[in-house]
Amino acid sequence: MENNIEGTEQKIVKNTRNKILIVAGIAVIILVGAGGLIYWSIASSRVYIENSTISAPVINLSPAVGGILQEVFVNIGDNVQISAPIARVGNELIKAPSVGQILSINTNAGASFGPGQPVATMMNREDLRVVGQVQEDKGLKDIKIGQTAIFTVDAFGSKQYPGIVDQINPTANSGDIVFNISGARQENDFDIKARFDISQYPELKNGMSAKLWIYK
Repeated sequence: MENNIEGTEQKIVKNTRNKILIVAGIAVIILVGAGGLIYWSIASSRVYIENSTISAPVINLSPAVGGILQEVFVNIGDNVQISAPIARVGNELIKAPSVGQILSINTNAGASFGPGQPVATMMNREDLRVVGQVQEDKGLKDIKIGQTAIFTVDAFGSKQYPGIVDQINPTANSGDIVFNISGARQENDFDIKARFDISQYPELKNGMSAKLWIYK
C-alpha cells in the first residue's frame, strides 16, 4: 500500500516538474520573442550611421595681393573676434572674417605668399555639426530635415548627445571609381549634418570621431 502511495507521489512530483519546465520554456520563448520584437521596432525606427565626425568648415585666411609675411598676431588655438588682426603680408592686414578659433598659422616671417595662399586657417565653433556619411541604399530615403538625432563620440564612450538633422547633402560625395567584377552597382555616400547645442558641450572638438542615430 505504501509503495503505491509513494509511486503516486513520485508521479505527481514528476508531472509538476514537467509542467514547471514547460511553463518556464514558454516564458523564455515569449521573453525572447518580445525582446526581438522590441529590438526590431527600435532598429526599424532609426537610421544608424557609423562613419560620422564632428566637424566645421575650415576658413582660409589669405592675402588678396600677396607679399612677404611681416608679422603674425595670433597663435594656434586662439579664439578671435570678427575683424581681429591675424597677420600682415606686405602692406595688407589680414583680418578674421568672423568669430572663431585659429586652427593653423604660418609663423615663418619673411616667407612669401601669393594671392589666395593661406597664411592661417580658422573655424567658427557655431558651425560645428555631426557629419555622417550614409549610403544611398542604407536609409537615405528615410532621413528628413528636422528629425531627432542622437550621437556618441568615441572619446567619451557611451555618453549620448542630442541633435537635430539640419542638412542633407543634395550631391553624393565624389571618390575614386571602384571596379567590381560582379557587376554590382556602386552605392554612393551622402553627407548628413545634425546640429547640436555648442554651448552645452564645449568638450566636443573639430575632427572627433562619432556614431550617429537618426530617428525616422
